[in-house]
Amino acid sequence: MTTLTARANPAGAWPGYLHCLEEADEYAAIEVATGLLEAGVPAERVLLDLVAPAQAEVGERWARNEWSVAQEHAATHISERVVAAVAGYANPRPTRGRIVVACMDGEWHALPPRLVAEVLRLRGWHVTFLGASVPAAHLVSYLHRHDADAVALACALPMRLPHAHRMIEACRRSDVPVVVGGRGFGADGRWARRLGVAWASDAPAAADLVADERALRRTPPAELSHLADDEYASLVRRRGELIDGALADLRERAPATRDYTPAQVDSTVSELGYIVDFLAAALYVDDGSLFTEFVDWLVDILTSRGVPAPALGSALEHYGRVLHDFPRAARFLEAARSAVATRGGAGSRRARCGPGRPPCLYLLHCKHPAAVERGGPR
Repeated sequence: MTTLTARANPAGAWPGYLHCLEEADEYAAIEVATGLLEAGVPAERVLLDLVAPAQAEVGERWARNEWSVAQEHAATHISERVVAAVAGYANPRPTRGRIVVACMDGEWHALPPRLVAEVLRLRGWHVTFLGASVPAAHLVSYLHRHDADAVALACALPMRLPHAHRMIEACRRSDVPVVVGGRGFGADGRWARRLGVAWASDAPAAADLVADERALRRTPPAELSHLADDEYASLVRRRGELIDGALADLRERAPATRDYTPAQVDSTVSELGYIVDFLAAALYVDDGSLFTEFVDWLVDILTSRGVPAPALGSALEHYGRVLHDFPRAARFLEAARSAVATRGGAGSRRARCGPGRPPCLYLLHCKHPAAVERGGPR
């Protein structure tokens, strides 16, 4: 930072901080953050106006295929260290009750809820941060041993919504009010409302909500009567069968895929599974936009890596044929397939992983070893 104005302004410090992440310079990144604190910027603003938007940009750079997974992991680690440094500098003392903050079971995006935890701590709460992927039974056991005023649960991937609902209900049976957040519940929280749980759009909103217990407990009932048609449960039971069938169809359509290495086959199976899991989540909340948004995001990722969108459309077409007797699932698949066809017309580039290889169908064959799980729809 070259001027007092830049030092005292997170927006002015942001380009330099992002450069530190790009260069994997942990010490310089911490100096940028502590420099803002020393200049009088409140710790909450450093977290929300510097660290959070920089991390969002890290995700966008990965999505545009500008940064590798290794770069994204390094930047995330540095941001976690910066959050710890800011928390240590502020060092607030609790004056209010206990809030437990955790990620849903199977959810590994721990930095956003960590930011929420630190904002709550700065506002006087005694916060216990349990981190990533907390099994429901372990969370409930913890709540039974420690008296908590509320639990804040984070979910970044909509495909985790069925698990999230079970975790929410488990907390409620322990008589602990719940607030949820994260993109997994929709940008506007619409899937949180469908599950009948309080939703916060960001860390300050979560802090305001947990401070008002009556508002936190005043939530409408879940709207899940559609589950009576058994489509969701049947799809989950047939998950393995569906993936095996899609893999066989892929080998029939593109014989060269029969020469995939075991690692490539495992990757393809994982990606086919993600499609089923997002479809299942859409059925759970009865909202086809959940699945269409996932597919739209996936097309963007594929396009940025030179993979033709029609390759994804073929998998959707196969699932649609197999699930023709699932009215809601068939409708969601057809809408997604139409969207892919519209975006990936005849002008799509034909991408190859290397000389003599067939066009890639999924991300894991190319440059990214854990694309959907790490990044998630953004």
